[in-house]
Amino acid sequence: MSTDKRVVVYGASGYTGRLICEYLREYGIPFLAAGRDHARVKAAVDAVPGIDTVEYEIAEVEHTTEALAEAFRGAAIVLNTVGPFARYGHEVVRACLEIGAHYTDTNGEQNWMIDVADRYGTEFDSRGILLTPGLAQMYSLGEIAANICLENPGLDTLDIEVFWKGYPTVVSTNTILTNAAFAKAYYLEQNQYVAWPADGGVASVVVPGRHDLGLALPWGGTSHPVWFKNDPRVANVRAQGGVLDRALMQGVPLLVAAALEQMEGKSEAEKYEIIDAQSAAIRSEMPPRENPRINTSLDSVHASGPLGRAHCAIHGNCNYKQTALLNAHAAAELIQAPPRRTGFASSCQAFGHRELLGTLRAFGLVLDPIVTVHG
Repeated sequence: MSTDKRVVVYGASGYTGRLICEYLREYGIPFLAAGRDHARVKAAVDAVPGIDTVEYEIAEVEHTTEALAEAFRGAAIVLNTVGPFARYGHEVVRACLEIGAHYTDTNGEQNWMIDVADRYGTEFDSRGILLTPGLAQMYSLGEIAANICLENPGLDTLDIEVFWKGYPTVVSTNTILTNAAFAKAYYLEQNQYVAWPADGGVASVVVPGRHDLGLALPWGGTSHPVWFKNDPRVANVRAQGGVLDRALMQGVPLLVAAALEQMEGKSEAEKYEIIDAQSAAIRSEMPPRENPRINTSLDSVHASGPLGRAHCAIHGNCNYKQTALLNAHAAAELIQAPPRRTGFASSCQAFGHRELLGTLRAFGLVLDPIVTVHG
């Protein structure tokens, strides 16, 4: 079994996967919608408005490297939404290597990104294909804002905040608990990873454009320290994020602490059972479709250097739709031309931060950035 579709959406039955299918339809890009349950994938794709205007196929596939490679052979890019990725991502990455396809995912797992870079980055580069995990609103928008700041030479320190209104999906909830159980969170100091304090809790931070303070967490460390670790312009990166719902944010550390207490002394398999049960109890249903009047986003970056300052804030809405559009943009570019970088590379490194911003603006999901520069 193989496909004549150049783009694969793996995990198409999930919240983000279905949105990616919507944007691929808007681009007019034929795609293969794949997942572990044919009926669920079909129901999700059938619900996409206007789906009859684009060519697509549906495939049920076992989650093994061999089965995925067989099903995806012939594709040029796999857009992976099946997480947590540290748990389920290796099979997909290895399948892409076997068939010579580009890989993106929507992860929020710093440990996965560090691991995948070390394990697979060189081989992807030698094959001339792209490995870009973390193609998502929560990470790519902050990276875009950071790169806008860094257009001003002499700035080497990034202070990043990511905020949104909404609720995490089932996979996002599972990821929060998986990160807490199996990984540390790092920031970047003088180009070295430094672990955030395990008991840091939520911090009160200033949210641009608001009079009240927001609550933020390191949120697993985020991808930003990873992307900028080997950037000669940057030495220090701290990133925090949060939902613009104080009660929800105050509850996150309590949720994590309760889950970790249950996991103490347990085997890895038993820990995953607890994580699955806890995340399903918190959010087992598909979240409601985003409302642009309610589900807003904000990415804010302060960049500084010895004698310079810059600030960039990007306001938007519908963060899951932003994530889906970024992946559709990647597919549209990669089926027409090689990326700017191969191997392990961020979305901005692979496609250009101004180009990604332009696409988000063109689809009405973000405002023009608010930029101030001093020095």
